[in-house]
Amino acid sequence: MSSDLWSFSLDTYARPGIEPICLRLQDTGANVCLLLCAAWLGERGVACTAQRLQQLVHVAQPWYTDVVQPLRELRRQWKVAAVTDASISALRAQIKTMELEAEKQLLVRLENSARKWPGGERNDLILWLEGTAADAANLDRDALHQLRVALTEA
Repeated sequence: MSSDLWSFSLDTYARPGIEPICLRLQDTGANVCLLLCAAWLGERGVACTAQRLQQLVHVAQPWYTDVVQPLRELRRQWKVAAVTDASISALRAQIKTMELEAEKQLLVRLENSARKWPGGERNDLILWLEGTAADAANLDRDALHQLRVALTEA
């Protein structure tokens, strides 16, 4: 188990089946950084409480809305144009790098927020996943279930 959230997220995302599930969830409005944080907390045995969920959302939402989503939207808007325009393709690659760095910074912020929460208390993975995905407008519940299954299979 990775001790820091960034390493855990990279390791988890690289596992078979996780990336497509996360992309499905992202497309339905879920914040994948919050979901990865939920998985990390669940694996560490951190108890899920309403106050802790609220704290994570409070940390994540402004950064995700103001930084991550605009970068992702611009990168997606330029996907077709980048095929035929080398300048746009190069800029799009830079934006993708910035988007990844913005997600990393969000994960660092989430980790710092949850750093002092004691682990080894209980397995609340389902509560963490459900709680962090609760605000997704069109949440794909099947994908959320698939993520939970994939996370517990390792």
